[in-house]
Amino acid sequence: MRRILAGPILGIVIVPMYYPLKIKNMKDKSRVIAALLIGAAAGAALGLLFAPEKGGKVRDGIADFIEDLVDAAKKRAVATSLDVKNRGTNAFDKAKSKFRGAVNDVSEYKEEAINAARTKINNIKDEALEALNDTKTNVKGTANDWNNSIQKL
Repeated sequence: MRRILAGPILGIVIVPMYYPLKIKNMKDKSRVIAALLIGAAAGAALGLLFAPEKGGKVRDGIADFIEDLVDAAKKRAVATSLDVKNRGTNAFDKAKSKFRGAVNDVSEYKEEAINAARTKINNIKDEALEALNDTKTNVKGTANDWNNSIQKL
């Protein structure tokens, strides 16, 4: 049992002793943590290899551990894919909603523009008819004045 415990301890002790200068110079703390974990895993592997247990038990233990890791990775992958799918669906729904809002706004502006153009056209038409009627009245008045002038002669 001491050999199994000595492996991880040995691994943790080896990493700081082997990389003391690099750890001080590393800016990224994740590299330090990764190095410690690698050292711990190496120590654990050495501890298992030098353990007094039979090889079959060690292999079964390693197989169970790897199977647990694979299952955990599968669960994490499924959860991550569902999360990505949900985020994608939400982003799509938001974009679709914004697009529909923009289409509705454009439709409202279109109707307002059409109504404004119709009003302007009707106003111009009314002004043109009024000018035409005024011109007709002026022409008739001038024609009547000429007719009266000619009849007086």
